[in-house]
Amino acid sequence: MKTVYLAGPISGSTYSECTDWRIAARDELKKSNITAFSPMRAKEYLAQLKTISGTGEEYFNLGVVSTPRGIITRDRFDTQRVDIVLVNLLGAKQVSIGTMIELGWADSARRPIICVIEPSGNPHEHMMVSELIGYRVATLEEGIYICKAVLLP
Repeated sequence: MKTVYLAGPISGSTYSECTDWRIAARDELKKSNITAFSPMRAKEYLAQLKTISGTGEEYFNLGVVSTPRGIITRDRFDTQRVDIVLVNLLGAKQVSIGTMIELGWADSARRPIICVIEPSGNPHEHMMVSELIGYRVATLEEGIYICKAVLLP
């Protein structure tokens, strides 16, 4: 079974902003027998928060997978064990530090990176980010298509 990690901004987002696109991508990839790993899995309790911070102060006591160490441990493991990483940066209002670290982990493990990002104006525009991205596309549908084109025979 082929696998994809679904990376993208979480800090400053609502639970549904973090999960809606990941659920849609997961469901579409599943049709092709591709398993998607989400950093939001097993964190349904975060739905009670107005927004999710990058500090974790308001939620790290809600579950062990939401402690700073728990987040780092699982997200690093996921980005280095999957076959490919799909990053959704569409609509980002600020740089996602966590997502940029995940890009580094994925690149270190030599995992192909597909990035969904606007043609211009995204706060993640940076030469180092651009050089880590193997495939740059403007829509989630295109990103999912590239996942299938790379992973499937």
